[in-house]
Amino acid sequence: MTSRVSIQTEDFDVSAELSTLRAQDLRVGAVCSFVGTVRDTRALTGAAHDEVQAMELEHYPGMTEKSIEAMIEEAHRRFDFYAARVVHRVGRLLPADQIVLVAVTSAHRGESFKACEFLMDYLKTQAPFWKKEQTPHGAQWVDARVSDDAALARWGIEATNA
Repeated sequence: MTSRVSIQTEDFDVSAELSTLRAQDLRVGAVCSFVGTVRDTRALTGAAHDEVQAMELEHYPGMTEKSIEAMIEEAHRRFDFYAARVVHRVGRLLPADQIVLVAVTSAHRGESFKACEFLMDYLKTQAPFWKKEQTPHGAQWVDARVSDDAALARWGIEATNA
């Protein structure tokens, strides 16, 4: 069985990850997944100052995996699902590169959707990753967003990333 958490520099194959996650588990009736990518916010706003040329992600090896494993355990306490897989990339990434995969299997779609969304909200705000965006004006660290903290709060969890 593949580990539930992988922190890696190389890209991932979504199809292969989902196939492995549900392999030979005949109970699975639903697979929900989320893939996050690096976006160039200039493409959204049209403003030159929003251009993202690259993103660098750093983490604390060992601590990061342990934190994400704890997130998966918390999701298991809240939702009825079978398996989860989180793959998160680190290092230098370019616009359109995949950053993260969160995937969940369950008997029915509702539990998979909820668990996947919960894990992504938790991951976005609580996992020990640090992001630095490279723009034409230099590099800058990315702060946590208020909207991400609000997404976590709807699950009854207060963000501890301040």
